[in-house]
Amino acid sequence: MDFGSFLAAPEIKVKVITYRDIFQDKAMLENRFGEEYRNLSAVIKLDPADLKQLSVKKGETVILKNSFGRVVVKAEESGYETPHKGIAYMPKSPWSNMLVSDETGGTGVPKFKDISVTVTSAKGENVTELNF
Repeated sequence: MDFGSFLAAPEIKVKVITYRDIFQDKAMLENRFGEEYRNLSAVIKLDPADLKQLSVKKGETVILKNSFGRVVVKAEESGYETPHKGIAYMPKSPWSNMLVSDETGGTGVPKFKDISVTVTSAKGENVTELNF
């Protein structure tokens, strides 16, 4: 009997900060539904310590979820020299937007810069497909 199948995957909480990426914008202009756009947009960049805690390797998929949504994206190492455990970065995209609250606090602008999510390994699940 495989007792490991009964153990829950490691799970961490992170704050996601969204950003714009010039390469992602270029790919979007060429083909919003293309593979290059998805590869540049459906990612989360995590601190190396967070990747290790999740037992996830660069390029593997992770599940991001909060009370507003759930999405599967690829995990990448952030590459920043300064440790930022608990803070992650995602390009602004349909994938990050699935986690944004529709509440604006009267400003008319959602909170794109401070998204609280739980991250866990997707154990081979594919990146969430966009259905338009």
